Amino acid sequence: MSIANDSVFSHIVHAPEDPILGVTVAYNKDQSPVKLNLGVGAYRTEEGKPLVLNVVRKAERLLVDDNSRVKEYLPITGLADFNKLSAKLIFGANSPAVSENRVVTVQCLSGTGSLKVGASFLGRHYHQKIIYIPLPTWGNHPKVFTIAGLSVKSYRYYNPSTRGLDFQGLLEDLGNAPNGSIVLLHACAHNPTGVDPTPHQWDQIRQLMRAKALLPFFDSAYQGFASGSLDADADAVRKFVADGGECLAAQSYAKNMGLYGERVGALSIVCKSADVAPRVESQLKLVIRPMYSSPPIHGASIVATILKNEEMYREWTVELKAMADRIIRMRQQLFYALKDKGTPGDWSHIVKQIGMFTFTGLNSKQVEFMAKEYHIYMTSDGRISMAGLSSKTVPHLTEAIHAAVSNVA
Repeated sequence: MSIANDSVFSHIVHAPEDPILGVTVAYNKDQSPVKLNLGVGAYRTEEGKPLVLNVVRKAERLLVDDNSRVKEYLPITGLADFNKLSAKLIFGANSPAVSENRVVTVQCLSGTGSLKVGASFLGRHYHQKIIYIPLPTWGNHPKVFTIAGLSVKSYRYYNPSTRGLDFQGLLEDLGNAPNGSIVLLHACAHNPTGVDPTPHQWDQIRQLMRAKALLPFFDSAYQGFASGSLDADADAVRKFVADGGECLAAQSYAKNMGLYGERVGALSIVCKSADVAPRVESQLKLVIRPMYSSPPIHGASIVATILKNEEMYREWTVELKAMADRIIRMRQQLFYALKDKGTPGDWSHIVKQIGMFTFTGLNSKQVEFMAKEYHIYMTSDGRISMAGLSSKTVPHLTEAIHAAVSNVA
């Protein structure tokens, strides 16, 4: 081998684009003035611009003006105030699990990092190496759990014919899962479908899982962002904690505080007893230390500042509800626009689904057609980000969907 001309990495093949992030790559290459990106999972204003919450700006000014703040390393587990407040946010301010010191919370790198730390911990210390994830689910889920050494299986979740929940299929698949298996559950606003179980269905899921000793691992990426209520969006998680059983919960502040680039998240593990919790925490430290050693301080400080100040917390809930309400309005506008145009098919699922995303039911060929003919970009499974829509762009999307379903099988 010639050292001068050949790279030791010359055998490496070019990896395919991430199916979600690749949508933005294609969008950026498009020179059309009417192009529309509905693939990115980030909130946009009515003008199509990224939004920084007023309360976040306010918190940042407080932090910058505080001369006592330093840039020292955080502990491996992260900012203590952030961890305590995050646990209370998802489990409830009066949660017995929190007051009884049965909850271990560590600061992580947003939702993905929280899932990764939890997956690595389970891969090392949990007796059952099988995790069941919904079909479909967020594209990063199988990768995170596979790389942690877990065997990834799926359970039925979405019914394409009804564009709703395949509840019987879900119960059947979890009922057939080996006892002790881990089950990934979306806390609210299921990604990509926007389809959530009803409160009664959540009760049945919980009872089945507890009967088979299945371990719940909640991914909570949208608390408060789905319905506009922080409590309502955490209801499923709190039901699983209230019965005294154990579970894991990964939190992200990317969506509900708009802190996408700050990478702020938390992993909480609810233990049966307070004596187990310190041991669990000690092992979480061993997972984190060789991974990134300690988490970043700025984003977590923003969250802690807002959560511990009553006035700022209230301001946050108002801004949060405004974002959720705008997404709901976009759903309504798109539904009525398709209905008024007489677009073939039943589009009521658009207003029945919840959260940032809508699973349109469009197939990959229709998606490709819309990108080519209308410069509208979304993931190949037909998932669109409602947050990327505005009153001005709904008519363009309506035209594209109508043409796609009318002309492409």
